[in-house]
Amino acid sequence: MSTCATASRESAEMLAGTAATARTWLLIEQTGPWGAKALTDSHLDPDIGRALEAATEGTDVRVALIRRPGRHADCHGAPRRRLFLAHTAPGRSWIRTTTVNDPRAALELDFAALGAGDHGGLWEPYTGEPLVLVCTNGKRDRCCALLGRPLAAELSRSGTEAWEVTHIGGHRFSPTLFVLPYGYAYGRASAHLVKDAVEAARDGRITIDHCRGRSAWDRPAQAADLAVRELLREERADALDVVGTDTVRPEPRLPHSSAPEDGPITSGPPTWSVSVAHSDGRAWRVTVEQRSDGAPAPASCGAPLGPPACMTVSAITSISGASAALPAPAPLPLG
Repeated sequence: MSTCATASRESAEMLAGTAATARTWLLIEQTGPWGAKALTDSHLDPDIGRALEAATEGTDVRVALIRRPGRHADCHGAPRRRLFLAHTAPGRSWIRTTTVNDPRAALELDFAALGAGDHGGLWEPYTGEPLVLVCTNGKRDRCCALLGRPLAAELSRSGTEAWEVTHIGGHRFSPTLFVLPYGYAYGRASAHLVKDAVEAARDGRITIDHCRGRSAWDRPAQAADLAVRELLREERADALDVVGTDTVRPEPRLPHSSAPEDGPITSGPPTWSVSVAHSDGRAWRVTVEQRSDGAPAPASCGAPLGPPACMTVSAITSISGASAALPAPAPLPLG
């Protein structure tokens, strides 16, 4: 059986710069089956799901449903459910948690403040093991169920603080997972990789292997962060911060025709200049291009074939003047 995950793996599609983007996550425990759009197609009241979608729009808060690994029986009457809020910005990462009888309580949250990283003393600080969220929603893509659910079950049996989650993007990189509090996503994961990622998170570090990026940033910034980490072999989670992302305008060039009505034209892939700062004062400017020259593959199972849009780092330049040239346009081997 051909799957999007198989096609992506066989085409060696790069992982860097593919994580879902959100600075803050609201995770709501919801037992039972999930539909493709779980907030409105599960045992969560769909009116609550629609209200949460509307309330979080434009706030940089992303809502997802979670459940414990295992059989997902029809548990309509579950009296208590766990909620987590997690902010993933460097140097300001936190997790807050509570239990509620009615998920409508989440509608009272100040999502604008939460998206900005201000929890205002809400709920209780979470002090347990790093949270591992494995995407298992087979109704959204079968790869998540085929590859994600066995991994989530294995992690649970090993004692990892693992939860199944409805959607974190990138079905074709299944099994995909997300580790809190720092908010780095991983693809094509194994239990061994998760063990390394959890041990690293306990120590305030991340694992670069198979890393997709930190959700606090947009995708060019995710790729830039990982490229600098690869260059420095820097694993401390909060050692790097993205302080700016600018779109690079392509240089105009003259057309082949010399007709006077033909003005200059521009061409080239979308390109960004991303500024990355280290906590020790060093800084770099990273050039990131969105390239689509890989082997055609489906973005998800059943989707048409198309070239993947890869975030390719073509240069890293020290803002103080020294530079580290990377082979252009080949992407860095970050997974």
